[in-house]
Parts: sequence; C-alpha cells; structure tokens
Amino acid sequence: MFKYFPTNYVWNLSVDLAIEMGARIGEIEAMCAPLQEAARQPDAAATLAFRHSWEAMADRLCELAAEDEARGRLISAGDKLGRAATYLITAERLQAHGAEGRAALYRRFLDTFARGIALAGENCERVEIPYEGGVLAGLYVRAQGVAGRAPVLLQLNGLDSTKEMKYRVGLPQWLAQRGVSSLVLDQPGTGEALRLHGMTARFDAEHWASRVVDWLQAREDIDPQRIGCEGVSLGGYYCPRAVAFEPRFACGVVWGANHDWRDVQKRRLEKEGSFPVPHYWEHVRWVWGAKDMDDFMRIAEQVHLDGVVEKIRVPFLVTHGQKDSQIPLKWAERTYAQLVNSPKRELKVFTDREGGAQHSSFDNSANAGAYIADWVAETLGGRTAAAAAR
Repeated sequence: MFKYFPTNYVWNLSVDLAIEMGARIGEIEAMCAPLQEAARQPDAAATLAFRHSWEAMADRLCELAAEDEARGRLISAGDKLGRAATYLITAERLQAHGAEGRAALYRRFLDTFARGIALAGENCERVEIPYEGGVLAGLYVRAQGVAGRAPVLLQLNGLDSTKEMKYRVGLPQWLAQRGVSSLVLDQPGTGEALRLHGMTARFDAEHWASRVVDWLQAREDIDPQRIGCEGVSLGGYYCPRAVAFEPRFACGVVWGANHDWRDVQKRRLEKEGSFPVPHYWEHVRWVWGAKDMDDFMRIAEQVHLDGVVEKIRVPFLVTHGQKDSQIPLKWAERTYAQLVNSPKRELKVFTDREGGAQHSSFDNSANAGAYIADWVAETLGGRTAAAAAR
C-alpha cells in the first residue's frame, strides 16, 4: 500500500484508488505535497483542504483540455478530462454529506467524465434503467470481437464508490478484451441513485437487481443465459444476496468479501478496523436512510449472508486481500464455506506476491482484476487468449 500520508489511512486509500483509476504520479505529488499538515487535522478542515488541492489540479487539466480541443486534439483533451474527473470524484467522496458545494462538485464530476469519454471515443455508453418510477444509471461497455450476443457482467459498487470509479479501475476493459460486456451500475445507496435521486440502500439487493436483469435480457446484444454479477467491498454483500435470490444470474464474483456487515459495524463502534471515508457514521446513515444511530444499527442487523449464500446454485468466485484492514479474511472464508450448493466455488486470497492484498485490491488491482476477468471469461464463455495475428 502506497502511504503518502503516514498517519491517515482514509487519505492513503483515496490516493491509492486514484492511482488505480489512472492518476499520474507527478500530479499526485503536486496535489498531495501541500497537504501533509492538513492530513493530521480534524476531518472538517482537513477534507476541505484536500478538496481545494485536488480541485485545483482538475481545473488545470480542464484548461489544458480546452486548449487541446481548440486545436482539434480531441483524444488528448479527453484523456486530460478523464483524469480531471478522477480528481474531482476523489475530492467529492471525502466531503461530509451536506457539505457546502458537494452537490455541485459531484455534478461537475459527472459532466467532466462524460465529456472526457466522448472526446476520447472510449468504449463506454451511459445507460438508464427504469426503476421505481425513476432510473438507475449505468455505464455499458461492449465486448470486443464478438459476433452476435455476448455474455455480460453486472458490476456493483461498494459503500462509497461510484460506477465511474469502477470503470476507471479497469475491470470492464479487461472483460471487453476477453469477449465479455459490462454493465457498471450506480445501485441504490451509491453514486447518482443516492446523490441525485435520494435512492437509499436496501438489504434485499435482489429487488433492484431483478429489474436490471430484465433490462439486460431485453437487449439484442446480450445473451440472456450468460449474465453474471460482481460486487466490490460492500458489493461483496449485495452480489451474493442478488445471485442467491435472482436465479437468472449465471455466476457471481465478490472482489472483497463482506459476509457479515452488521458485525463490521459493531467492531467499528469499538474502534476496530479502518474506516473507508471520513465522517463515517454520518455517511452510512445517509447511504441507508437511517434517521439516527439506533435506526442505522437496526438496519445493519439485516446486512449479512448467513442463510443466504447456501441458496446460490451457480458458479461463484470469492476473492479477498490477505492484508485487508477493513474486512477480516475470516468473512471471505465464511462465504466460501457456505457456498455448499454452488457447482463451482473458489476462494482466491491475494497476497503480496501477486499484489492486491489490501481491501478489494485497491493497492494493486491489475493482477487481481485480471484473475477475476479470466475466471468470468472461462465461466461465461468468453476467451482468455487473443485471437491469432493474421
């Protein structure tokens, strides 16, 4: 784990995630060097300083992108806007719920990301899925080199990630190379669903996942029999829950298991384990729509997989970082042990040898992500080797 700020796990997590999303080390240095003292300050003042530094770099990149665009250098402009968007969402996710300017910062991030994708011509399409009188927003990435219907992997956020973050880390691109499409979703409690539409999380993930499967099965470019599901971090709870109760999923993967999130909350109350974001308790109450801590803890009591995982009857891959300081490895082992009805279950623990040993491999996603992409391709009928050169 790259530790730019020796005393601040949350900020180090954010920096490492930004690097995994394509941040450049020179820009990381320019943004972080002025923040050493702020990293030791209370959350409110510290996160504001973080925002100002990272937003300033985004401003600079947007100016440079505009210069590129004026000269017709659209790919270069798109690349710069892509990094600017990464820096904006990194700053936004550290702010407290309701912090002044946070909503505007998020909307600016969405606009910057979309403009960057368009100018660079990336294989990434924004889609909207009907849900509860509104929509769930997603990013759709098409499989490469597939004639006809392709398999697809639905990818779910964790507690505080967004679809754009998951897209930038790279799994959709790695899958596309292997002949598998991707739908990266802002499910209730995350991203646009939470920030723009007030859709809070719910423990019965199959409620919204089934609507997404309906949408995928109606597409002419998707094989309705080859729809898989993956979840990262808290998605390591949502995904098994959805696969257990939605029989149309053909496989499941967790990138960081989360078998008993209720227990994790109890341990965090006792100051055990690392927090993923500042203002943690305020953040989780917002995500779950809880009016106070008692209400939140009542909700959290439902967020576990005991009695659920046993219902899964399709191939399932459980992955976890050996040094995960947020979710103990024992919960990955519990999920795997309870997959007794899966015809093909696997537990893969990422160590220092291959990298990705931290929580959901945020320290080094490349090898872990490739392992997951290969497993999905093998399971859903993609490919794990490039076509022979002609």
